[in-house]
Amino acid sequence: MRMPRSRSMNWIDRRLPVCCRGDSGMELNIFVVVGVVLLLVVLGAILVPLLRRPEEEGAGGSQSQRALNLLVLRDQLADLERDLKEGRIAEAAYRQAREELERRALDHVAEAPRQASAGGRQTLLALALMIGVPVTVGALYWTLGVPASVAPASQVAAPQDGEHSLSQEQILAMVERLALRLQENPSDGAGWLMLARSYAVLGRYPESAAAFSRALGMLPPDAQHYADFADIVAMTQSKRLAGEPEKLVRRALEIDPQNIKALALSGTIAFDRQDYSQAISEWRKVLERLPAQSPVAAGIQGSIRDAENRMAIAGQQNAAPLVSKDEVPAAVARVEGIIELDPALRASIKPDDTLFVFARAVDGPKMPVAMLRARAGELPLRFKLDDSMSMAPQFKLSSVAQVVVGARVSKSGDALARPGDFEGLSVPVPVGAGNVKIVIKSTVR
Repeated sequence: MRMPRSRSMNWIDRRLPVCCRGDSGMELNIFVVVGVVLLLVVLGAILVPLLRRPEEEGAGGSQSQRALNLLVLRDQLADLERDLKEGRIAEAAYRQAREELERRALDHVAEAPRQASAGGRQTLLALALMIGVPVTVGALYWTLGVPASVAPASQVAAPQDGEHSLSQEQILAMVERLALRLQENPSDGAGWLMLARSYAVLGRYPESAAAFSRALGMLPPDAQHYADFADIVAMTQSKRLAGEPEKLVRRALEIDPQNIKALALSGTIAFDRQDYSQAISEWRKVLERLPAQSPVAAGIQGSIRDAENRMAIAGQQNAAPLVSKDEVPAAVARVEGIIELDPALRASIKPDDTLFVFARAVDGPKMPVAMLRARAGELPLRFKLDDSMSMAPQFKLSSVAQVVVGARVSKSGDALARPGDFEGLSVPVPVGAGNVKIVIKSTVR
């Protein structure tokens, strides 16, 4: 479940100035320079995966840029260490600058989930997109003591993939150091939040949930934090959102009824209960808050279609009930016609394949208002649809004025459309039409 956010990022010249050497204003300059670098790293890690579909995302480009960003970060931190060693900065000022950098890192990381918080249904439990930054970036701030000497970033043309990247062992060590630091300073709510997300990236969900619980007890109420916590608790119980995760989602929506991730998860909770009407309603709210061309929006739309299809089979009423100003008298509420098969498809269809003929409203949900079942071997088939073939008492052919009539040959026998099925659709026709012709000629993708 699944994200409205700014999708642009100005490129920052990596040839950043070194920190000022004088005492006056030196700490502020250190903060500004490294803060900009940290912001670049955070935004790069978040926006690149979100803005590119997987097939469009080159494996090498993002890895190289991340390596370059880490190189710049190490260079700036090395300058700070060098200033301390050469006596240009006092120990107290050094510690203060270092602590401020760490705090800024946590502030940036805390913003990351908000920028990535609208996952599609595949995202809904998978919204690990929102927690992928902290381990790589945040752990650096907490653990780098004296960085290895590196060449100035301006001398690096194109670092090879893998250079300057962190090994799994290094990441684990950094996270453990963060945990130890929090034992010494257990009142650091932002630190516990950071640790929770880091554990989540490592797949250590019980520990992540425990850290989230500590963080939420210290930080001001935040809908995004509760939605993230719900996601993690669900991972500890086989990805099920029932129970405690659902309570956390409800709490998130109490704080912010517009929170995208909470709405998306709420839709998944309804879907899992087979309350497809409610699921569709929640996911439509998510769509209203996403850019139309967003890959996440496409995922949400797919989830809505899935719910509509399942609702059609279950005979439930859609979240947006269809009310027609031109209801047709039941006595004339019928549609008749003939269904033919494109000769090019004859070799691909077996006589015992299932044939579904259905009518659905032109303006409204995809749930059929009438449906009949036959065999593909009966083609060409003359058909008649009426109120006796409705899927639900409140959802009949006589309740609408215009319909699209469709015919689908199902290889699986399932009324839900599957890739490899064959179908054909009519143009919109008025209820009462008696000469509708449908040719099955397209393949469901």
